[in-house]
Amino acid sequence: MVGRGEQPVSEQRPRGVVVGVDGSEAAAGAVRWAAQEAARRHLPLRLVAAVDWAVPAGIGAVDLQPEIFRDAIEAAAQEWLAHARAVAEDVAPELGTETEVRGGVPAAVLHHESETAELLVVGNRGVGGFAGLFAGSVSIAAAASARCPVVVVRGTPTPDGPVVVGVDGSPVSEPALSFAFTAASARGSGLVAVHAWSDSTLDAAGWALLEWDAIEAGERELLAERLAGWSEKYPDVVVTREVVRDNPAAALVSRSRHAQLVVVGSRGRGSVRGALLGSVSQVLLRHAGCPVAVVRA
Repeated sequence: MVGRGEQPVSEQRPRGVVVGVDGSEAAAGAVRWAAQEAARRHLPLRLVAAVDWAVPAGIGAVDLQPEIFRDAIEAAAQEWLAHARAVAEDVAPELGTETEVRGGVPAAVLHHESETAELLVVGNRGVGGFAGLFAGSVSIAAAASARCPVVVVRGTPTPDGPVVVGVDGSPVSEPALSFAFTAASARGSGLVAVHAWSDSTLDAAGWALLEWDAIEAGERELLAERLAGWSEKYPDVVVTREVVRDNPAAALVSRSRHAQLVVVGSRGRGSVRGALLGSVSQVLLRHAGCPVAVVRA
């Protein structure tokens, strides 16, 4: 089905895994990851190509006719989707896969899709990006404003590695913990719960006055409180607790290099591109060694 303009998503559509497709290698990687995840969760897979129907005034001395331009863009998007469907079917032939070209700015289209999705998946970089350096604007915007969990597929996941979740001690961690335990259970993997507690602005003199043993004991108790009940709900998941004196972002990036997935929470208080996405989330989206799930409170 092809849509030009912002067409409403049917309320009858089952919640599933939605992937943003733009013809890039990063998007193909996102499709592979999403197909595996949809199969694990027994969810439908939806592939969406968002295109802007605005017609440029001209290229050189050639004026483009609106319909010719739109038809060309639509044909390209359909090719992207056909390739993405083939990738998905190669990974999980049993999946029911839906495709659609939607008109609009990609970040806005994906935000709209997230309202009826179980999970939104995007690649690290779009067409023309510098792979591995920085997260693309679309992935940052999606992670900051989506109405469902977002996975940005980047790095190289370790197949037999654990799921890693950042626990900051606040209620924001609860949705992230739920996502992380579900992901670990579905993969048959362990879960590493990381709580970093030395992200301090104190100078050296102030640090010398702190009673580190007492602080660490308190932080361990805080982590135990946040994890209380989850192991009973997921008895098949072996949990490793790590309380570390380190910057939270640095601790999670380090552990991401040997993980299948890193999960972090986000307050998600706005939709300004990246501005209100937590600093830890932003660092992970730029530097993590495996896919990153951002779960809004």
